[in-house]
Amino acid sequence: MLELQHQVLPFFFFFFFISGHGLANSDLPLFREAPAFRNGRDCRKTAWSSLEQSHNPAIIHIAMTLDDTYLRGSVAGVFSVLQHASCPENIVFHFIATNRRASELRSIIGNTFPYLNFHLYHFDTNLVKGKISSSIRRALDQPLNYARIYLADLLPVSVRRIIYFDSDLIVVDDVSKLWNIDLGRRVLGAPEYCHANFTNYFTSRFWSNPAFAASFRGRKPCYFNTGVMVIDLWKWRKGRYTERLENWMRIRKRHRIYELGSLPPFLLVFAGNVEGVEHRWNQHGLGGDNLEGRCRILYPGPVSLLHWSGKGKPWLRIDSKRPCPLDLLWTPYDLFKHPSFFSDI
Repeated sequence: MLELQHQVLPFFFFFFFISGHGLANSDLPLFREAPAFRNGRDCRKTAWSSLEQSHNPAIIHIAMTLDDTYLRGSVAGVFSVLQHASCPENIVFHFIATNRRASELRSIIGNTFPYLNFHLYHFDTNLVKGKISSSIRRALDQPLNYARIYLADLLPVSVRRIIYFDSDLIVVDDVSKLWNIDLGRRVLGAPEYCHANFTNYFTSRFWSNPAFAASFRGRKPCYFNTGVMVIDLWKWRKGRYTERLENWMRIRKRHRIYELGSLPPFLLVFAGNVEGVEHRWNQHGLGGDNLEGRCRILYPGPVSLLHWSGKGKPWLRIDSKRPCPLDLLWTPYDLFKHPSFFSDI
């Protein structure tokens, strides 16, 4: 009888394990549980509820999207933020997901980060399906890529300020430094790159139309990457910026004035009116060029955030055993349970 138990119990444990964690019924990745991150001595202990009506300046709000394609990157991003934060218990994550697999995604985040204060919001893809058309890369056409436009509508009104992060980045500095930047009278803050050829982000049809080209009159527009933004949601709501962005999306649908997904509408509305943030907060382009995903190197200077924007994602290159050198900086934040884990059970 004892011998039989030794044969049956491991099988029972394995069946229970994979069923409880979704492997038997889901192709979503599994993750190791992250450790608990606690506030430092100088942190003001506080809590936040979505029912609050007033702004709490001690709470840091971060928004990210969640889907099955980029889930591994999202988990690494959250882990990196918590690991380097001086007051991790004061951080609230706001995840945006479509109805597809939302309950599974919520469960995975909860199991991976048991101590995390997070909320998940449903993004109705019908809001954008009639306003977007194909771009240079299929990933840019996904409705969830446009969710950042609707943060002011999705989040509670008590959230006055939000940091928006893409799902292909890691933070290697205290996120409170980014949170506390002074936006002044601006609605949005982000690292700007004024040496970039701004005309490349729009088609000749845009520049040849006097009415479209005149939209930048009186401004000195610079490129900024929308994967890292600090947004004053109160000012956004007051200025009805969602409607402004949607208007350009409708124009693009008719006239095809740009090819780069959700980025150009932000440039059209905000470029030349962005509060500049240090470049260290978005070392972007590490995914390589959009056509071949070639490896990139870091720009000179200090680094607080590494961003694999572009075609190549670190987890895909690592799994294919063809990582770029900088992908190894992402690896320590990868909580993914590799298949070899199960061979050891």
